Amino acid sequence: MLIPTVIEKSQFGERAYDIYSRLLKERIIFLGGVISDPLANTIIAQLLFLESEDPKKDISLYINSPGGSVTSMLAIYDTMIYIKPDIATYCMGVAASGAAVLLAAGTKGKRRALPNSEVMVHQVLGGAEGQAVEIEIHAKHILRVKDRLNKILSLHTGQSISKIEKDTDRDLFMTHE
Repeated sequence: MLIPTVIEKSQFGERAYDIYSRLLKERIIFLGGVISDPLANTIIAQLLFLESEDPKKDISLYINSPGGSVTSMLAIYDTMIYIKPDIATYCMGVAASGAAVLLAAGTKGKRRALPNSEVMVHQVLGGAEGQAVEIEIHAKHILRVKDRLNKILSLHTGQSISKIEKDTDRDLFMTHE
């Protein structure tokens, strides 16, 4: 993937930034693509850096993601909750699955979905193979993760657990309205 470069001119000359570094300078983080461990580690590092720069100034998190690894998403989520700055979240394109959880985790009153974006929630996906005991262990773990994610969505949306359970029972697509 080609990463665009931005050239800034000042009295001291020119300086080139990759576009993501330039956005970070403005306290903007872009979460694009499948949520994986490497992407999560980058997002977490950016959140921690921006908090260390100014813990009182908002951070903007722009999301265009189909979701991905639950553990990677929860690492980002925990960091969002842990740091002091308010986090404004914006859905551009799609915030599906775990990305929808991150969108909802933005500071209340500072969560937005752009006009042509979609937000999709659903049940946790997972699979297991092996002996029946291992499959049972994984199934129980998936149910615990499902309950945890439903509680997180309920906490940030103000919806009841029963409503969240109903909404996440199947793929549910929502627009900015």
